Amino acid sequence: MNTGNGEFSYAKNSTLQEIVIRKAIPILEHTIKSMASLNRDIVFGKCFNIADLGCSSGTNTLLVASIIIDIVHEVCKENNHNAPQFQVYLNDLYGNDFNGIFKLLPDFHAKLTREKGGNFGPCFISAVPGSFYGRLFPDQTLHLIHSSYSVHWLSQVPEGLDDNKSNIYIARTSPQNVLEAYRKQFYSDFTKFLKLRSMELVSGGRMVLIFHGRSIVDPCSSESCRLLGILAQSLVNLLKEGLVQESDINSFNIPCYTPCEDEVRDAINIEGSFSLATMNVFESNWDPYDIDYTNMNDLKEHSRIRAKNAARVLRAIMEPLLTSHFGNSIIDPLFNKYEKHLAEHIANNKKTRYFNVLISLTKK
Repeated sequence: MNTGNGEFSYAKNSTLQEIVIRKAIPILEHTIKSMASLNRDIVFGKCFNIADLGCSSGTNTLLVASIIIDIVHEVCKENNHNAPQFQVYLNDLYGNDFNGIFKLLPDFHAKLTREKGGNFGPCFISAVPGSFYGRLFPDQTLHLIHSSYSVHWLSQVPEGLDDNKSNIYIARTSPQNVLEAYRKQFYSDFTKFLKLRSMELVSGGRMVLIFHGRSIVDPCSSESCRLLGILAQSLVNLLKEGLVQESDINSFNIPCYTPCEDEVRDAINIEGSFSLATMNVFESNWDPYDIDYTNMNDLKEHSRIRAKNAARVLRAIMEPLLTSHFGNSIIDPLFNKYEKHLAEHIANNKKTRYFNVLISLTKK
């Protein structure tokens, strides 16, 4: 993600992620209340241990912690229990802007004291840098794991993508072996993720995950491929202008995968450490400031502003990946092209949306 607080930083362009996090509040409430009813010692013990995996930076990071703490506090009040102490572990890769998060902590603690009183908590917050495709915590130390918009990122670019010419992800023109390589990498990574988390959760611990997915079996469906397909189209435009090399485009593939619901269920069943408590799906508009979810069509005069907002979201996420491969000089012209192509797509198609998968898991 783009660090800092600049115009194209993740911190300034993560409204979409906030919308998605808030969508999960009812599932978090149900999950924590279920924990309290089935195993009182977990929620009503001395300390409630929470991990937010792929926390990134900006206000959304502490928003997740605030939501969970509020829910636990309310559950304790409903059951005439004092709230426990809280230990919140914030995890992301080593390059994450943890210093930016730490600067928000004084206001976060002051807000907790103001809203809940000086005797509440205390709440301890720690950073745990590292990949969640490796071990992060000691055995059986966590009560609740949360992760939003992170698990669709793979541990690496799948092997065997040499034939995926002029594409940067799965596309209609991708050979079958490319589709299989992405699917295989997802199954390997997701089952490993589940296995590792099962070691770190206490018996009966829960996990709530939100990630990009797709509504149909076909991995080349427009809802999962079109956004990145337009980015590939924009890179090809720069190739024609001599701003990038063809070999650089052909060797660039994005390490993410948007699974369908059946693939998620299959991976959970194959790994075997968790039972699937709930699976919900919902859509979110490419433009996070477009709050109209009843109309599938959009006015053409809105297409430019929709494209600008959607492009900023993707740039905040993708710019470090693109810069490391192509260099910094192409970023502005690339996203100028991208915004133009997005506007054309939005003007000539039905309203474009992300398909999101929300699951709650219980450790067996």
